[in-house]
Amino acid sequence: MAGKKQFPKDFSQKMLRWYDENRRILPWRETPSPYRTWISEVMLQQTRVEAGIAYFERFTEALPDVAALAAADEQSLLKLWEGLGYYSRARNLKKAAGILMEEYGGELPADYEALKKLPGLGEYSAGAIASIAFGIRVPAVDGNVLRVTARVLADDRNIEETPVKKAMRELVIESLPYERVGDYNQSLMELGALICLPNGRPLCESCPVAGLCLSREKALWETLPVRRKKPSRRVEEKTVLLLYREGKILLRQRPPKGLLASLWEFPALPEKKSREEVAALCGVSPEDCLPLGAAAHIFSHKEWHMEGFFLSPGEGPPLPENYRWVPPEELLKEFPIPSAYAPYQKKLRELLSDL
Repeated sequence: MAGKKQFPKDFSQKMLRWYDENRRILPWRETPSPYRTWISEVMLQQTRVEAGIAYFERFTEALPDVAALAAADEQSLLKLWEGLGYYSRARNLKKAAGILMEEYGGELPADYEALKKLPGLGEYSAGAIASIAFGIRVPAVDGNVLRVTARVLADDRNIEETPVKKAMRELVIESLPYERVGDYNQSLMELGALICLPNGRPLCESCPVAGLCLSREKALWETLPVRRKKPSRRVEEKTVLLLYREGKILLRQRPPKGLLASLWEFPALPEKKSREEVAALCGVSPEDCLPLGAAAHIFSHKEWHMEGFFLSPGEGPPLPENYRWVPPEELLKEFPIPSAYAPYQKKLRELLSDL
């Protein structure tokens, strides 16, 4: 494209008019506060809006303000976060809440640079909170906004490269209105979520800026935005054991650092084992070892391919401190268990209802 890339002059006004008429009704928008904006933005970093609504409502009901979040114990916090994944987000929320209590009187600061220094917040999240909660004229550039920018301006640079992200952020800054900047940032994100879709054909016929979009004009939407090819994920096979004895299920707490740190899980064996192998290792007959079927879970960098078995072992040697026999009702209410094990939690509920 000849000349300097920039958004058309009437772009922001078109976006704001569209947003007023088409924005989704979401709990953090309808009852706004800096705290609720913060929680929603952190929650939605790695979670779809539709999936996040119920979690947001449950979380903010249990922890309605910074003081409650700062005082929450970690296991209760992780249980509230159970199923959302990327649990470091929840831990960073608690760390940040502690800082807010100590340094800002339990309130989020109306300062973009101060927000950016809080644990778990980067340029995007700090920009979203600053603009939406406080009206500060800063951008909030996430994947949706990068995609919209690349398509509207027919920009074929790789949006995952840091210099390109920085350049696109500058383009968004230039387009920011002086009023309703939070709504404008949300309109860009909303357009990317509802119209300028990441997978499949964008809904150009419903786009408020279709007449200003260079990739539509040049039929480039299929090739934009440009991204680097993601490396293949490593596959890790494991055999999950639901061990039941005297009305209790055995759980194991994961190490305090690393993947799914400090969460509780069902014990597992490396690699996939046969029914006979599991029975022999646990000291029961194959007939007493109930197969629960296969399940898989995809992380950002690896995949778990699992086989599950339910059995009732006899007395064994003393267990390490990170193992615990837990009544099923406590398991469901108090122990944060990764969503990777959700298929086996479902199987467990079905089995126990028949006992």
